[in-house]
Amino acid sequence: MNLSPTELERLTIFTAAEHARRLKSRGVKLSHPEAVAFIADEMLLAARCGLAYEKIVNMGACLLTPDDVEPGVPTLTEFVAVEASFPEGTKLVIVFRPIADGAEDGESPGEIIPGEGEIEINQGRERIELDVLNTGDRDIQVRSHAHFFEANPALDFPRAAAFGFRLDLPSGSGIRFEPGISRRITLVAMAGNRIIHGQAGLTEGHLDNPETASAALAAARARFYKGA
Repeated sequence: MNLSPTELERLTIFTAAEHARRLKSRGVKLSHPEAVAFIADEMLLAARCGLAYEKIVNMGACLLTPDDVEPGVPTLTEFVAVEASFPEGTKLVIVFRPIADGAEDGESPGEIIPGEGEIEINQGRERIELDVLNTGDRDIQVRSHAHFFEANPALDFPRAAAFGFRLDLPSGSGIRFEPGISRRITLVAMAGNRIIHGQAGLTEGHLDNPETASAALAAARARFYKGA
C-alpha cells in the first residue's frame, strides 16, 4: 500500500485523536496537541461524511470545553485549521478559539505578566550622538548589536568617536540609512566583557585596551574609511 504525504498526515491525526478520545473517556484532561488532534479529526471526518462547511465550523467550536483540557490549553488554541475534502474539492476549514469561552480563571501557562513601572533601555550607559551620511548608491542597514565603528565604509561619520559604541536601540532592531541622506543617531557604549572579534575585522581584543584601539584605527585608515 502506497500512501501519499497527505494520507500519512491524516493517519497521524487519527492516531493522536484516538489517543485523545481514550483519555477523554477516562476523564483525563487533554493537552494542547491532544485537543487539537481531537478537533481536527472530527472536522475532517465530518467533511468526508458530507457535512456542510458552516456546520463543520459550528461543530468544531462545540467539541471541547475548558473543563475537558488542561489549564492554559484554551488560551493556547487560537485556532484549528484543516485541509478537508468536500464533494466539490478541497477547502481550508478554520475554527477560531474552539475551546475558550473567555471564562478561564487565573493565569495561563506562558502568559507574560509585566511588572509595574517603566524599564529604561541601556540605563546608566554612556551615550553619544553622531551625524551619519550614506555616500553609497543603495540603502545600508546597521543592526543594534554591531560595533558601529566597523559599519559599512560607505557611511561617512567620525569613526574614531564611535569606537566602542553601538546603536542605542532594543536588541534585534536596527537603522536603515538611505543614499545621500544624513541622519543623526544615538550610540551607547558596549557592555558585557567589551571584547570584540570579527565584525569587519578591524577590532580584535578588549575595547578598553589602548593597543586594541590604536590597531583598529590604523586598520580603518588603511581601508580608507572616511572620517577615521
